[in-house]
Amino acid sequence: MASPAEETPAAEDTASPPPPPPARSRGFWFLGEDKSVHKALGGGKTADVLLWKDKKTSAAVVGGATILWVLFEIVEYHLLTLVSHVLIVALTILFLWSNATVFIKKSPPDVPEVQISEDLAVNIALALRADINKALALLREIALGHNLMKFLGVIVALWILSEIGELCELLRFMYIGMGFYAPKNSVLAIV
Repeated sequence: MASPAEETPAAEDTASPPPPPPARSRGFWFLGEDKSVHKALGGGKTADVLLWKDKKTSAAVVGGATILWVLFEIVEYHLLTLVSHVLIVALTILFLWSNATVFIKKSPPDVPEVQISEDLAVNIALALRADINKALALLREIALGHNLMKFLGVIVALWILSEIGELCELLRFMYIGMGFYAPKNSVLAIV
């Protein structure tokens, strides 16, 4: 009689080994879908930045967010003040550059004419379109160095706006601004 050890090899020869369990792909299982994390984040540049595939851009985003966090949370800088100070610096540089081109005999900076399209303005608010375009035309005129008095007036106005920004938060300032543009029968006009 054969021992059980001798019968085992014969049984293995006739029966095939069970198939290995299917290997799960290296993907992201989300609501029954099997896809990569890159695709789950939408693919493209955004996913590259979030997954640190583009290291320079990711580092710039983290660095910029850290600087903004330090400005707003640690230093307690307000958004309106920051915007006003950035505009003061940018307008001063453009104004001086436009006026210095006369002395250094180079062409003035090419400041593009910026306007908000009518479709976008209709979506945001029809009442604001004309005011924004006037402000952009004024800023362009100042950047081209045409009028010293307007330049000084805008710088003083931006400085006053930055001082107001120090006194109140952005949300409160937006509520005040919305009160001026609210229709007569709206809730904001009643309050």
